[in-house]
Amino acid sequence: MANNIGAFFKSEPDRELAVKGVEQHIRNFWEPRMRTAIIEYVQKGGTELMDIVSEAVLHIAK
Repeated sequence: MANNIGAFFKSEPDRELAVKGVEQHIRNFWEPRMRTAIIEYVQKGGTELMDIVSEAVLHIAK
């Protein structure tokens, strides 16, 4: 699901805006357990996510 969100925002030519779009979508629409799970996945080295998704998740983790 996260990569589908990333694919949508990937068309944004400004990478920073794309990452912020993914981040905002996850913050707004994912329940806390889902956010916690994806943060843990990225922090443990998960490699199945698009770069902009991983970056957005790391912003959420801060």
